[in-house]
Amino acid sequence: MDRIDRITLSAVTLPLKNAVSDAKVLTGRQRPMTEVAFLFAEIHTADGHEGLGFGYSKRAGGRAQFAHASEIAADLLGEDPSDIGRLWTRLVWAGASVGRSGAATQAIAAIDVALWDLKAKRAGLPLAKLLGAYRDSVRCYDTSGGFLHEPVESILDNTDAVRAAGVGGIKIKVGHPSPGVDLARVRAVREHLGDEVPLMVDANQQWDRPTAQRVGRALEQFGLVWIEEPLDAYDAEGHAALARSLDTPIASGEMLTSVAEHSELIRHGAVDVLQPDAPRIGGITQFQRLAALAEQRHLTLAPHFAMEIHVHLAAAYPHEPWVEHFDWLHPLFDERLEIRDGRVHLSDRPGLGITISDQARAWTTDRWEACA
Repeated sequence: MDRIDRITLSAVTLPLKNAVSDAKVLTGRQRPMTEVAFLFAEIHTADGHEGLGFGYSKRAGGRAQFAHASEIAADLLGEDPSDIGRLWTRLVWAGASVGRSGAATQAIAAIDVALWDLKAKRAGLPLAKLLGAYRDSVRCYDTSGGFLHEPVESILDNTDAVRAAGVGGIKIKVGHPSPGVDLARVRAVREHLGDEVPLMVDANQQWDRPTAQRVGRALEQFGLVWIEEPLDAYDAEGHAALARSLDTPIASGEMLTSVAEHSELIRHGAVDVLQPDAPRIGGITQFQRLAALAEQRHLTLAPHFAMEIHVHLAAAYPHEPWVEHFDWLHPLFDERLEIRDGRVHLSDRPGLGITISDQARAWTTDRWEACA
């Protein structure tokens, strides 16, 4: 049996070109986002195999993830890298006193993704093929050009640019303190795109129940693919009531950090579109558990962010999914995903099909390594 003989963790800070604001900034809950913290895990084996995984945190939390991963990762030295489920359980119990969600599972996620990347590389397969792909490409929509800090004229220009680059759908942020501003922006984008282009909106949890109901009804006229996070992410009952009362599908899940939290949304019938984030819920091992629950309820799957990971997981989901296109991560990797005809296409490279760029290594702020 092959054994894990070296683990390297790197904390990398990705600076954003421009400060980014969504509804949480306009309501005073957060500051504009200027950077994203990434945790990279590189796992090497005695037989010369290696795997790469990553997780991330927006605004605070990156140092916590790195610190927790550094405390528990050495437990994998000498272990068989194929035993991914058992190793996930070992890591989560190594840090059980801080819980099985939040920063604890996010720290594990980067390691778990690296183990899956390693396993697929050993098999000589793209990760999606190892998991059992249903398709070789996945529908994609763009979010990175539709934030609330952007004037509507810039958003229209951004939609033209990403659609010219092959992206299929467009998502813009809503949740402005004045619902009239939201409606005017959505109307302008819909008129610019026409009726056939998939259009989504994201309120980032900033509405209360009456506002979500009222604005949700007003948005019906625009033929949206979904309304995302209209309410607090943990308000499963409120989301369920909204999903029953509106024609527009309701989407949520990106801010949840465990399978258990997502299962509450599913149990209440709170979402039509489930949006898990593998780096937030503990990696690919946990994502697969959640995908099985979602498939049982015939939910649409639209994983949040990190399309370099999620294109593989979405390709292995039975029902036609979506992935979210962000151009922010481009500097971190040497490779680019192929996007054309509204879809992200799987490459034939084994594993995730990505390698860390020299620029990402230059942005490294901390590093930890352990050897057997």
